[in-house]
Amino acid sequence: MELVPMAEILQKADEEGYGVGGFNVNNLESLQAIIQAAEEERSPLILATSEGAINYMGMDHVIGMVKGYLKNTDLPVALHLDHGGSFEAAMKCIRKGYSSVMIDASKYPFEENIAKTREVVQAAHAVGVTVEAELGRLVGNEDDVTVTEKEAAMTNPDEAVEFVERTGVDCLAVAIGTAHGVYKGDPELDFDRLQKINDKVDVPLVLHGASGVPDSDVQKSIEMGIRKINVNTAFQQAFTAKLREVLEENPDMYDPRKYCGPARDAMVERVKDKIRAFGSDGKAW
Repeated sequence: MELVPMAEILQKADEEGYGVGGFNVNNLESLQAIIQAAEEERSPLILATSEGAINYMGMDHVIGMVKGYLKNTDLPVALHLDHGGSFEAAMKCIRKGYSSVMIDASKYPFEENIAKTREVVQAAHAVGVTVEAELGRLVGNEDDVTVTEKEAAMTNPDEAVEFVERTGVDCLAVAIGTAHGVYKGDPELDFDRLQKINDKVDVPLVLHGASGVPDSDVQKSIEMGIRKINVNTAFQQAFTAKLREVLEENPDMYDPRKYCGPARDAMVERVKDKIRAFGSDGKAW
């Protein structure tokens, strides 16, 4: 099966009122785990790769692995650039075959964010590629980007309307109290803000930094228009915890297949949990 634009996946989710995970791929085992979980749950799939992950694996290797798996699945799958930092990064992914890109210009002033996002939208839409953008900033770490609490900013509902209208973006990542990486305390989501944004904006909304958010809060956000939920840290934690357990029990083990395999299987179960929590199980077409 060929890759599909992420907009198709999110449009169906929006029509039927469920969320779809944007699950980060960092190596072969994470890709295997995500696809196996989605196959077992019959869920549409958004495979996300950050620029850091692309640099780690190599762009051609990412494309090769994903296309190899597409030959053996009938799931609708989008390949998405997560937190693309520039027009050039987005274009490189589009030229290589990505069906969706994110341009994250949220660190820039409002007008500059609009200009940078619109430039990517115009180029991507010309070849049928979906574009996600971000308005507001999440505290925490995402690859090489660190946002302090002082720098973080919630999404302004009125600015969200203007941003979507002037950029033509397909979906919008909003800042409502989540964070990238590991939470220092319990997350407190601003549902009133989310409801106002959803009432004013007519594109699917995206929740980043969902790993440490209780499923009940994510489900509530889905009721208020969140259609894509990004998860990375939770899967890394599940993988690493199992890997440590296996090596502690078998200190002389040296075959990576014997410790990466169980770690991958642990990640499969975590991905399946999230798919069910988001409501995308059984939604593949």
